[in-house]
Amino acid sequence: MSLLLTALRYALRSDTYHQASYHTKVTAAVCKAGKAQIHKGNFGPKYTISDIPRQCVAAKHFSQDIPHSVQDDFKSQLQKYRTLEAIFRKKLRTAHAEFADAAEGPVVHGRNHVYFEEGGCICRRSLANGQGEPQVLLTLGDVAWPDPEGASFQRVRLSPQEKHLAATVRSSRSEEAGCAVARLGSTPAVTHIQTAVFSFEWATDNILFYTSQKNLWSLQVYSLVFGEEQPQRTLVCEEQDPRFFVEVMSSKDKRFLTINCNSKSCSEVHLIECRSPLLPPVLVQPRTAGLIYHVEHSEGQLYILTNAGPAHEYQLMRAPLSSPSLKHWQLLYRPAVNTRVIDMELFEKHCVMAMRGRTQLYLDIIPLDEPAQVSTVKLPQWACALEPGLNSQLSSNTFHFLLSSPAQPPRAFFYSLHENHLYQQQEEQAVACRTDYQTSRIEAQSMDGTAVPMTVIHRRTVEELCQSPLLVHVYGAYGVDLNMAFKPESRVLLDEGWTLAYCHVRGGGELGLGWHAQGCLTQKHRGLEDLQACVLRLFELGVSRPGLSALTGSSAGGVLAGALCNRSPELLRALILQAPFLDVLGAMQDPSLPLTVEEQEEWGDPLTNQEHRESIESYCPSHNIRAQRYPSMLITAYEGDQRVPLPGLLKYISRLRAAAAMHASEYSKIDKDPVPSFILDVQPGSDHFGPTDLEESLCQTARQFAFLYKELGIDVKHPKRKRR
Repeated sequence: MSLLLTALRYALRSDTYHQASYHTKVTAAVCKAGKAQIHKGNFGPKYTISDIPRQCVAAKHFSQDIPHSVQDDFKSQLQKYRTLEAIFRKKLRTAHAEFADAAEGPVVHGRNHVYFEEGGCICRRSLANGQGEPQVLLTLGDVAWPDPEGASFQRVRLSPQEKHLAATVRSSRSEEAGCAVARLGSTPAVTHIQTAVFSFEWATDNILFYTSQKNLWSLQVYSLVFGEEQPQRTLVCEEQDPRFFVEVMSSKDKRFLTINCNSKSCSEVHLIECRSPLLPPVLVQPRTAGLIYHVEHSEGQLYILTNAGPAHEYQLMRAPLSSPSLKHWQLLYRPAVNTRVIDMELFEKHCVMAMRGRTQLYLDIIPLDEPAQVSTVKLPQWACALEPGLNSQLSSNTFHFLLSSPAQPPRAFFYSLHENHLYQQQEEQAVACRTDYQTSRIEAQSMDGTAVPMTVIHRRTVEELCQSPLLVHVYGAYGVDLNMAFKPESRVLLDEGWTLAYCHVRGGGELGLGWHAQGCLTQKHRGLEDLQACVLRLFELGVSRPGLSALTGSSAGGVLAGALCNRSPELLRALILQAPFLDVLGAMQDPSLPLTVEEQEEWGDPLTNQEHRESIESYCPSHNIRAQRYPSMLITAYEGDQRVPLPGLLKYISRLRAAAAMHASEYSKIDKDPVPSFILDVQPGSDHFGPTDLEESLCQTARQFAFLYKELGIDVKHPKRKRR
């Protein structure tokens, strides 16, 4: 199991990246004739397409917090986009159908079977008869989930000898998942359902460890021992510090389970020996302020990815299992400066580091016997995202992975450690790789002179870019990269002539841990300065113009997007925000909210630290609104979202409208531009990450595209009708 996935999951769990879906080294199977549903399993959504209803799924109900007059106002404003919305629903359905097979692959390999999800069921097929009919093991009906229509299987774990299978189920209307345990054999049957489970791993065929989740916290580790009667549940350990989040994982060699306790800036790992799993866990290194580390095991050695290096960047170290503490850690590998460790994969004789540089993705291959002899393998220039494949065997000599970009669907590659060679896997049904999309890496100089990287993707010629609509993407928080994996909706925009720009501002993680630190706490304004510099640089290079430019951000990305609108609203015509975090000051002053205490390491503590308070006050979108002309905004929110509560978004929209009205009353005679629209599109459910149903997702995206076209005054390309 990849070491960085623990840290990534923790950072993202308080945010809205689709990449925040459970990373399990499980490549989800796509049912070619299944239902239209997004199943968030591995590295983002996977899709199954068939009989999609032809109408849009509208919000079924609104929160009681919204007055009826406000509800009616939002609904009436959305009516003007309905015609365009219908056009884009058709375009998006076509795109998703075209790329439905892009994520196809097995879930997990056992000793005798391959296990996969298909059409809302967990199935298996014998390895001896790979073409035989699959056997259904588990359905959502077997789990008796209270909301089966909105539910989907998440992670799957198989016990060592295939005696039991465990799978989590979650609904879009709840943050908490349940775990169903099925006894396998000739007649599979569900034997136990455990509620409120976040992570889980088998130590033996009869002992399952899991962490519980409540109100977005995961603080307890339990063991479940299965016998002839009801399983025996025992509390293994409990975290007392609310800044930490606890997760259980398995080492790649299956020798140990690791209990990972992580805060935003500190970590602690305990080992459970799978041969004697009921003994007390063994501590690797006590938590130390500022020290982050993640642990793998092979042949009696611990391989430790840690920020103990210069400038507190990640490096790979090694220590004997018998002496695991910090003083015994020995350096094996140190990445280049200003690079990002995307993933780490351990093999018997090598370690593969997937890396992001300023201009290109690459692999560093480290021979464990001669760690100084590092081989660097550059990956194709078009690649923007790397997802590890199924690399479950420590003894393997092949590293499997997928490359993609907003323009290019996933391509399967593998690197042969034996031959020292990179191969692209031949796929029978792969969509042809297009060569008419241009990917450029450019830089903007920020206010303090820092060079800020951008990735710009377009289809039009350079000469045509000045008339091309521009969609700018930003995130800039938690040390997390902007998500540049393939999405069919991005391809739709590119084919429509849009330019997509991804601004890798400080606060994100594109250039390492230091890049995050430079945009964290009292340095948050650096991310805003970076974003403004990026937009201005694009215009300077002849890419679009303010009247044809829009900005999009999700959750924490809403902080910089909203702050830019307060500072320089003239740079943009429209914003698309999804579950945006806009009231930083209000949230961080309310310790009763589930994430406030642990988020203090990212945003600061305005209640006890005056410097933190002044910093947040200087950029907080909701508290810096003033009378000026703002770009139009479409904000998508979810009724039960615990991370971004609805009342705060209503307050933000109300303040925006008041400020815009005041500006209009003063400048109505000289301001000839159309009156901006401020719309809050409230959808049912409590999933901060968006709808799990494909049709609902398509409708949401179609509505956002329709909003952009209407507000930017762009004529849509109508799909050609076939002759009868």
